[in-house]
Amino acid sequence: MKGNKISMKVKCDGLVDYNSLPAYLKDNEFILNYYRAEWPVKKAILSMFCIHNETLNIWTHLIGFFIFACLTIYTTAKAPNVIDFHLPDIFRSATGLHQIQTRNCTPPLPNMTDFDSLKDGLMTSLPSKYCVRKELANITNQTEDSALHSQIYTMTNMVTSPLTVQKPITRWPFYAFLGGAMFCLLASTTCHLLACHSECLRYVLLRIDYAGIATLIATSFYPAVYYSFLCYPVFCQLYLGFITAFSISTILFSLLPAFQKPHLRFFRASLFFVMGISGVVPIIHKMVLYGNHKEAMETTLYEAKMGFFYGIGAFLYASRVPERWRPGKFDIVCSSHQLFHVLVVAGAYTHYNAGLVYLKWRDMEGC
Repeated sequence: MKGNKISMKVKCDGLVDYNSLPAYLKDNEFILNYYRAEWPVKKAILSMFCIHNETLNIWTHLIGFFIFACLTIYTTAKAPNVIDFHLPDIFRSATGLHQIQTRNCTPPLPNMTDFDSLKDGLMTSLPSKYCVRKELANITNQTEDSALHSQIYTMTNMVTSPLTVQKPITRWPFYAFLGGAMFCLLASTTCHLLACHSECLRYVLLRIDYAGIATLIATSFYPAVYYSFLCYPVFCQLYLGFITAFSISTILFSLLPAFQKPHLRFFRASLFFVMGISGVVPIIHKMVLYGNHKEAMETTLYEAKMGFFYGIGAFLYASRVPERWRPGKFDIVCSSHQLFHVLVVAGAYTHYNAGLVYLKWRDMEGC
């Protein structure tokens, strides 16, 4: 009894059941209670801190938005100026060098004895030669050992003939994806928070929400397509142009008033699913071109996992499972739309990890 009293205190005042809703707010007949109907904007905003049937819809994507905002800041801060990702590992792999501290782009080289293993590592793994060349030049006068001089001379020739400084690959496709994810999550949060205010505001917010979904799907293509077909600009432009045009067409189509009707739920889910599944074509093309690359397989596995999350989410959204099985039992927790939200965040985060693999791959190999 005490638990019920506490529960009622945190629930919003003025909630109504499904049958009391105006027609434009009736969307899911299997969610029976705890609706907000035609609330003032201020009250609707404050309702994010109490319990109703949209509370978890709001917070799942608001938290997701902040997660991706933090990931964007982190990714920006970690963007390299010169690519030497493997160099510290090379130095640590040489015998007796495990205590060397990495600073700036290379660890200090004086007093190193195992130059053979270091040289082998440089020959097979070094993507950029600028930093180590500078260090080698600094230590040639610090030893009188002729054998050591010979090793230094060999390594210096190796990293200076020819001298290549590998610059990081452009990050704009990855940032476009991060921006698309944040826009989608914030648009969804705002829609679920304020759509209860009025029919006009609901109409506008739903269109922004649909645009956010289309934007997330489209920008999810950008890193995969751009970095996979970096060396094939015609295919790159073809795939990017297709998904961008598809996304714009979907957004324009969503402006039609009938698009938001409850009976078109399956059609909406199918349209967004087809947008996403069209990504199978460039993925297969990527595997044809780079199937022997570890990075191609790794990113494809991430993309398959992302597709699984999005596919299950679309199914739950369209079928309204589990509330369809027990109407009224999932009004507050574990409704299909809440599960859909969680799966969207999981899918987007999975794609973020794929993007990191793409960046490292192209930073190292270029075109």
